[in-house]
Amino acid sequence: MKEQVMSEMKAKLRPFKDYPAKHFRWSADASGRVATITLNRPDKKNPLTFESYEELRDLFTNLRSASDVRSIVLTGADGNFCSGGDVFEIIEPLTRMAMPDLLAFTRMTGEVVRAMRKCPQIIVAAIDGICAGAGAMLALASDLRLATPQAKTAFLFTRVGLAGADMGACGLLPRVIGQGRAADLLYTGRAMSADEGLAWGFHNRLVPAAELSVAAHELARSLADGPWFAHGVTKTMFNQEWAMGVDEMIESEAQAQAICMVTGDFRRAFDAFAAKQKPAFEGN
Repeated sequence: MKEQVMSEMKAKLRPFKDYPAKHFRWSADASGRVATITLNRPDKKNPLTFESYEELRDLFTNLRSASDVRSIVLTGADGNFCSGGDVFEIIEPLTRMAMPDLLAFTRMTGEVVRAMRKCPQIIVAAIDGICAGAGAMLALASDLRLATPQAKTAFLFTRVGLAGADMGACGLLPRVIGQGRAADLLYTGRAMSADEGLAWGFHNRLVPAAELSVAAHELARSLADGPWFAHGVTKTMFNQEWAMGVDEMIESEAQAQAICMVTGDFRRAFDAFAAKQKPAFEGN
């Protein structure tokens, strides 16, 4: 019975290596383990549209059922990450919408962040040039962020007369860089320099622009080749423990670690260590 249930669960998984993206570029390495999402409207610094928001939301939601993809690089084309929502394709139409439609839109954009946080794959943002508005939120919602010295990140919602509270910014940003620094960025809408981002913990590392793609993919590959089931557990615990007290955190992590200890990867790691070899993780 157990084997039948496991077989049925595995049957629900499907490969995403050849996913036919419509509103951005999608590519994957030969194994399908490392996938790349490239926001691809370089003439406008890679802004988002209603359609690209929706596709990103659906893709990250569906990646929970991926049989192949284990890590993702999120980046932008031709020297910029993402300039946020397209002024004429999103901002202008929003000025003509009624409240129910506006609320549907803001909930949908937040669902992109929620889907990114809940998908088991580790997302590595490779940030160059402009990273603004909703683009800054895509970077923030990623698990790791590599940037170039030229990267400028701005949560510029106040510049268009909106609150800094957008797509979870008031909750997520203070947890990454601290309340005071987040307040500075969210009230003023000013750009955070790459050096500030590194010093404040927003960026994990700065690399030259010519090396950004290679560095991001090497990091994503190392995660995909590592204990990726356990990485997914770590990501889940990062999200869940924000709302827990210390006692709940410790108990929750005890249960999570016990789950990892019954995986074959745990045994493989021990056997490899004992044999002085590198473990080959299989995610089970």
